[in-house]
Amino acid sequence: MPPHRPSPTPPTPPTPPIPPLPVRWTFPAHPLWVQRARHAVLDALPRAHHPRLGDELQLLASELVTNAVRHGTHPTGDHRVELLLWPADGHYWLAVSDPGPGRPALTTAPDSAACGGRGLLLVDALAAAWGVVPRRGRGKAVVAGVPLPAR
Repeated sequence: MPPHRPSPTPPTPPTPPIPPLPVRWTFPAHPLWVQRARHAVLDALPRAHHPRLGDELQLLASELVTNAVRHGTHPTGDHRVELLLWPADGHYWLAVSDPGPGRPALTTAPDSAACGGRGLLLVDALAAAWGVVPRRGRGKAVVAGVPLPAR
């Protein structure tokens, strides 16, 4: 009788990489917190990405948080704006959520004398992709992605 050889154990499949968790902030729905949102995004961004992505992500955060405060909340309520930042699929993604029912839409260029109305035009120009996602319960999130710099 031949010697008994143990059967080879199948190789263990590699553990998939665990994606980074989003960084999350919640701010009062007040214009004074827009600047804090910009600083929070820059502070959370790895230093290696500051030269290229820092300005773009801060501007996106500023525009999206401003829109959420102006159009997505009511000053009489205890409304809050949520901001998320995370890397995925070769982009840094930014999502700003508010409880408002409105759905932001890109419009044609506003009157040159108008003081506002250019926020989503900036978002559209800066982001590789952006869109509006309804939230369960109430409200929506505006999500925008900026490509990571090539190595």
